Amino acid sequence: MLVLAHVSDIHVDGTERNTSRAARALDYARALRPDAILLTGDIADNGAVEEYEIVRELIKGGDVPLVLCPGNHDARGNLRKVLLGLDGDHPANQALNLDHATIALCDSSIPGRPEGRLDDETLDWLDGVLSATPGVPAFVGMHHPAAELGIPYVDGIRLREPERLARVLGRHDHVVAVLAGHAHTAAATTFAGLPLLVAPGVVSTALLPFETDTRPPVDLALPPAIAIHLLDDGRITTHYRPVP
Repeated sequence: MLVLAHVSDIHVDGTERNTSRAARALDYARALRPDAILLTGDIADNGAVEEYEIVRELIKGGDVPLVLCPGNHDARGNLRKVLLGLDGDHPANQALNLDHATIALCDSSIPGRPEGRLDDETLDWLDGVLSATPGVPAFVGMHHPAAELGIPYVDGIRLREPERLARVLGRHDHVVAVLAGHAHTAAATTFAGLPLLVAPGVVSTALLPFETDTRPPVDLALPPAIAIHLLDDGRITTHYRPVP
């Protein structure tokens, strides 16, 4: 059985609150001894070098591979330099080839914008990663969900032009699920005929419009949480866990 720990939206901003919640979520994920940890965006709250230096300390060490992608709060150049050791501000896409699965995390961020989009460079990269591992179960992830989740506040800044992603996925029948963050809520729906599995938030939880009159509909008191994806005999099952 393949086990993936999926953490998202840690929003490290230099405060003790956010750093502590991020550390708790990542420590919990490591303790599961998964095959990999996935960190799907909004890693820093303001995209500052100092924030990524904190994150670098949080994710260093251990023998569990970790792959990540940026979100709309991230700054590509700073993220690439501090966390990936890369220069430039090109899309920060990462792939991980495990014994029994391929993970491709795409950069859906648009510098300076809250909504997402996968540019041509990223889609070509994704197509190449998937083409290189035919027959191996593949997970495709990014920050922005490619479908509406029933929260207008989030749906208004979801992935733009999702049909471009759907065309790539349609060429690769070994993709088993699409993963995302951004919504700060545990959610599951479908996209392009595949499960679309959204990790909960770490720093806050987004609420459905009929759960609260607060605007934006965000609860800061609920505990951080992560998703745990299990792949067994080609079948994906996801569990969501609050972090103590």
